[in-house]
Amino acid sequence: MDGIVFKVRDNGKIINKTVYLCVGLKQNGLKEVLGMWVGKSESSSFWMGVLTDLKARGVQDILITCTDNLNGFTDTIRAVFPQSSTQICVVHQIRNSCKYVVYKDKKEFTADMKNIYNAPNKEAAAVELDNLEKKWGGKYPYAILSWRNNWDDLTVFFQFPLEIRKIIYTTNLIENLNGKIRKYTKSKLSFPSDDAVKKTCIFHLWRLKRNGQCLFQTGD
Repeated sequence: MDGIVFKVRDNGKIINKTVYLCVGLKQNGLKEVLGMWVGKSESSSFWMGVLTDLKARGVQDILITCTDNLNGFTDTIRAVFPQSSTQICVVHQIRNSCKYVVYKDKKEFTADMKNIYNAPNKEAAAVELDNLEKKWGGKYPYAILSWRNNWDDLTVFFQFPLEIRKIIYTTNLIENLNGKIRKYTKSKLSFPSDDAVKKTCIFHLWRLKRNGQCLFQTGD
């Protein structure tokens, strides 16, 4: 699940709204767009509506989800799909950690973080996190704390084979898809309504489908 921000007219004002796409990865490697929703804010009630909608339209279970730790989303996934594993996107975690790091240290700090998610298993990753804290914890305690606070949800991917871990621990799969939609819509300054922005996104998803880059279910 990831979002694209558009400017949309709402009650006579142009405001930012986010089009959220939920994309699943099929066993044959194709991306399938499971649904699309427009929202002004992220909240547990919004995510509950999204997930119950997915369930009502036939999604019976989810093996693992990867999100960018959107507000309340992980807890809502666990409530609606209790058997699903939930992974926080490691790339987003790296970006969040780097917010606390001064520019001259970012390259070295990022390289040290890489040792965590490239570790062979969760135990070795924990050792690398300890090493990161020993080296940088005094200077950037909040950057380390963000890893500590989300540790279990950041390391779910270690339960899976090495060959597919990168697919699991990042939201790159959907961000690449959203990037293509942004490319097609970048010349549009604003949209007159929620329906207009949704129709535009659907049109470009169909273009991607014709090119064999994703599957898109009608009626979603």
